[in-house]
Amino acid sequence: MSAPTERRIETPRGEARLVTHAAAEPVATVLLSHGAGGGIDARDLVALAEALPGQGFTVVLLEQPWRVAGRKVATPPPTLDEALLAAVAALGVAGPLVLGGRSAGARSAARCATQAGAAGCLALSFPLHPPGKPEKSRLAELAGAGVPTLVVQGENDTMGRPDEFPPDTELAVVPGGDHGLKVPARGAISQADAMAIVVESTLEWLVREVTGNGAPD
Repeated sequence: MSAPTERRIETPRGEARLVTHAAAEPVATVLLSHGAGGGIDARDLVALAEALPGQGFTVVLLEQPWRVAGRKVATPPPTLDEALLAAVAALGVAGPLVLGGRSAGARSAARCATQAGAAGCLALSFPLHPPGKPEKSRLAELAGAGVPTLVVQGENDTMGRPDEFPPDTELAVVPGGDHGLKVPARGAISQADAMAIVVESTLEWLVREVTGNGAPD
């Protein structure tokens, strides 16, 4: 697997950064953006970027303009969508494209999936509601993706536990995981096992729903 490459692109909200982890013979591209409180070095984004290219999926990590500019607070949701769609245009992907991300990035991917012509949406730690405010649901964003969607959620995510999602939601659950998919040191599974769940569930879903090639090896 080749070393990742990066480039800067212009968006309506300033310069963004794309870091590409290319598959040797890609069958699809997965474009992932980060959350409002962190960057593309989030543990789940890193795990996917390291593992998926070897299975034929190119992973592109989008660092939003607010983060590139050194700001500590994310800009409003519509601005995230503008940068994400600019990244889609800059990539010019010929094959299937999956939009995804974690937390705020997952919301943006769901909002943009149909417009971007995505084949699927990967929602890591989807923030179903603000902590402690289940009445302020963001379910409409997730339901409005309009494409096959996988939600990967920590069992103890304060922004939406797995049992708070509708029964027909396709869910992969990380036992003991919080919103960052971090698990307790003495929990049921190790952190490595938690990331393995993220990777394996994502890969199985990609093969089944996006490339249509049956089960992965």
